[in-house]
Amino acid sequence: MKLKTIPVKINRKLLVIAFLAASISVTAAATINQPEPVHYENLKVLPKDISAHDLQSIMADDFEDGLGVTCGFCHANSKNGHGLDFVSDAKPEKEITRQMMRMTIGINKKYFKLKHPKIGNAALVVSCETCHKGQAFPDGKL
Repeated sequence: MKLKTIPVKINRKLLVIAFLAASISVTAAATINQPEPVHYENLKVLPKDISAHDLQSIMADDFEDGLGVTCGFCHANSKNGHGLDFVSDAKPEKEITRQMMRMTIGINKKYFKLKHPKIGNAALVVSCETCHKGQAFPDGKL
C-alpha cells in the first residue's frame, strides 16, 4: 500500500512571529541574569565604579604581592568577629595606603608624564613593588 505525502506549507508570518518571540525570550533572559553592579563604600582614591575584578586584582597583585601582606594588614576585623570590615578606617595602615597610592600616581604623572595613571595599570612606572619589593616596610624595619 502506498502512502501519499502531503507537502506542509510553512506560513511566513508564523515563522517570523516565532523567530521574534524566541529573540525576545533570549534577550530578556540575558538581561535578567546580568548581575547588578557592585557599589563599594569608602573608596577615596580608587574609582567609585571600579569592577570587582579590577579591585581584586589591585588588592591581590599590587598590595598583597607588592607588600607581602594579606587583607588584614590594612582592613580591620568586623565587629561581629566574622571576617573583615572593608569599609572601616579603624586601622591607620589603610590611610597610609591611600597616601602611598596618591604618591605613586603623582610620581607617575609628574616624572613619567603619564596623563591618567591609575593604580593597577601595568603602564605605571612606579608602583608599590618599586620600593616595597614584597615587604610591608620598604627598609625591612618596623
